[in-house]
Amino acid sequence: MWAYEKKLEYPVDIKKRDLRMAKLMLEQYGGGQSELAATLRYLNQRYTMPDEKGKTLLSDIATEEMAHIEIIATILKQLTKGATIEELKKAGFDTVYAGHGMDLFPTDANGYIFNCAYFAAVGDPVADLYEDMAAEEKARAVYENLIDLATDPDVIAPLQFLRQREIVHFTRFKELCEEYERKGYGGKKKKID
Repeated sequence: MWAYEKKLEYPVDIKKRDLRMAKLMLEQYGGGQSELAATLRYLNQRYTMPDEKGKTLLSDIATEEMAHIEIIATILKQLTKGATIEELKKAGFDTVYAGHGMDLFPTDANGYIFNCAYFAAVGDPVADLYEDMAAEEKARAVYENLIDLATDPDVIAPLQFLRQREIVHFTRFKELCEEYERKGYGGKKKKID
């Protein structure tokens, strides 16, 4: 189903190591509002969309969210490149290093491992789309928080790109949700196809 183009959707070229920022970036790698959570949420919800338009939209956005995971992973690897054991300890990465070395592992910024409960789905297309709109808004807010905390323009630029994509996804979900509400998909008058 997927064709993989071997380049990032947005270029990342961070030249300065910053383990503090890397730890914060984990929030968008494996946290509740992360790109991983969005990808899995939308891939699962697409199967209960009542028509091809909904299935296609959820598949398209889920696929783009996978590209965003690549961007976040690249940011993380560039921010931690060449880090010493002492730097890892000082930044609080020693606990991750103990179990995973320098491999990426999906956790949030506090070290809580990724949880499948993050991708809510209730089988009601309208309810699921409201959840998706909320998820995109929360991800946008997290990106804004990360932008506020970042000091390196090479980190800020891809975060701004990702923030903007959250706004676009919210708009696409809102349009589909309004259409489904007009058609009676979801809620007390739910149509079952």
